Amino acid sequence: MSADVARRIALGAQGFADPRPAAPPTRRHLQRVLSRIRLLQLDSVNVAVRAHYMPVFSRLGAYAPSLVDDAAWSHSSRKPRLLVEYWAHEASLVPVEDWPLFHSGAKRRGWWHNHAATAEREPQLVEDILAVVKELGPVGAGAIEKALAGGGPRNKDHWGWNWSEVKTICEYLFGAGALTTGTRRGFERLYDLTERVLPPEVLARRVSAEEGARELVTRAATALGVATEPDLRDYYRLAPARSQQAVRELVEEGVLEPVQVHGWPAPAYRHVDARVPRTVTGRALLCPFDPLIWERARTERIFDFHYRIEIYVPEAKRVHGYYVFPFLLDGRLVGRVDLKADRAAGVLRVQSAHSEPDTDHGRVAVELAAELRHMADWLGLEAVQVTPRGDLAPALQAVVR
Repeated sequence: MSADVARRIALGAQGFADPRPAAPPTRRHLQRVLSRIRLLQLDSVNVAVRAHYMPVFSRLGAYAPSLVDDAAWSHSSRKPRLLVEYWAHEASLVPVEDWPLFHSGAKRRGWWHNHAATAEREPQLVEDILAVVKELGPVGAGAIEKALAGGGPRNKDHWGWNWSEVKTICEYLFGAGALTTGTRRGFERLYDLTERVLPPEVLARRVSAEEGARELVTRAATALGVATEPDLRDYYRLAPARSQQAVRELVEEGVLEPVQVHGWPAPAYRHVDARVPRTVTGRALLCPFDPLIWERARTERIFDFHYRIEIYVPEAKRVHGYYVFPFLLDGRLVGRVDLKADRAAGVLRVQSAHSEPDTDHGRVAVELAAELRHMADWLGLEAVQVTPRGDLAPALQAVVR
C-alpha cells in the first residue's frame, strides 16, 4: 500500500476520521474513544493540561473532564468504573476488562520488580501496609507511613526517587496487582485493595502469557490500524519474543494481514477490520503523550515529522520548546506550539509556534488560532497570547489579535 493510505488508516484507527460530536460529549462518546485507543497515558507534568485528559479533547473537542474522572476513579451501581490504573505503555488508565492481560506474563519485566528485594527483606511491613490499606483505603503513602509509625516518619532507604520503604513497597504491591489506585486526590495516588476496586469476574480470570500477548497485540493493531511488529510491541511494552510469536499466530488466524508500505523499512501488518478513510479532515492539538504520536520513529515514518519532547533539555538548547503540541490539520502534522496554561492570569500562552516545510502559514494560523481558542475555553482560560518566537508566530499572533 502507499504511504498515504497507511497514514489514513492510522488516523482512522485513532478516531481522527470521525467528526467531533455536535452536542456536549457524553460517557458514550468517551467509551467510543476508549474502544479505539484502549488506554490513556498518565503523566505528572501539568504545564498545560494533564496528559490523560488531552487525547479525549483532541478527538471529541470540549468535554467535561469529570467524564474521565468518573470512569477512572469512582464507582456506583449506576456508573460502574470503566478504567483502572496500571503499567501499560507507561503508567496508564486501561479498560477494567483488560486488567488480567497485564498480569499474564506477556509484558516485559516491570521496573517495579526492582522493589522485590525490599519487600522480601520486610515481610512484616508488607503485611502491615496491606492491613492499613484494608482499614483506611483509599489512602496515600504518607498517611500509611503515619498510621504505621504513630505519626513519625519511617527510615528512608534512598532508593530510586528517594522514596521511603513504605512508598517503595506500595509501588511493588501496585505492580504485583495486590494494590491499585482507589482514587486520586489532586494527582496523588490513593491506594486501595484491588479486590475492592475490580469486579470479581475480572480478578478471577486467568490468562496465559501466550493468550495475553495475542490479545494485547490485537488491541494494539486495532488502535494503530497498520503497524510494524515493533510498533505493535511498543503500544503495551510487550516482551519482544512474546510479541513476535503473537504476530505470527495472528497472521495465521487471519487477524493480521502482512503488507508492505512504500517507504517503510520493515514489514507491516494491517488489522483486517481497519478501514481506509477517503479523506481525513479537521484539526487537533496533540499532547506529547497522545498514542498517535508517542512512538517517535513511527510518527516520523507516517507524517515525516521529527518530534522529540524537550522537557529534560536545557532551555538554551531547546529547538521548539518545553511542552510542545503538534498540530494536526486535515490529516497532516503541519506545525507545533509550545503551550503553557497560566491559570493565575487566565491565559493560554503560546511560547513558540513553528510550521513544517511547505505549509500555508495563513491557513494554518487561522485554523490553529481557532483550536487554541477552543482549548482555552475548555480549560477555563480567558485569553490566548502568542510570544513572537518561531516562524509561524507572526502569522498566528496577527490572527489571535
